[in-house]
Amino acid sequence: MSKAKPSGSRRARRAFSSEFKVEAVRLMRERRAAGASGRDGFPGNGPPPGSEAEVRRLQRENAVLRQERDFLKKAAAFFAKESR
Repeated sequence: MSKAKPSGSRRARRAFSSEFKVEAVRLMRERRAAGASGRDGFPGNGPPPGSEAEVRRLQRENAVLRQERDFLKKAAAFFAKESR
C-alpha cells in the first residue's frame, strides 16, 4: 500500500546538467533533419496518426457492411422460401 502524501508537499524537481540538455536538443534536431516528426517521440500517447485513424474507420465501416450483407442474405432466403 502506498502512503498518501501530505497536502502541500511537493515532489523534488529533477535537475539535469547543461551537457544533458545540449545533447537532448542536438538529438531532436538530428531527428527532425532526418524527417521524423515530433509526434514520433512518444508512440502510444496522444491521438493516432492519420493512417491509423483511417484504418480504424475503414474497419468499422467494413463491419457494418458485413452485417448489412448478412441481413440481406437472410431476407432473400426468407422471401425465396415464401414464394415457392
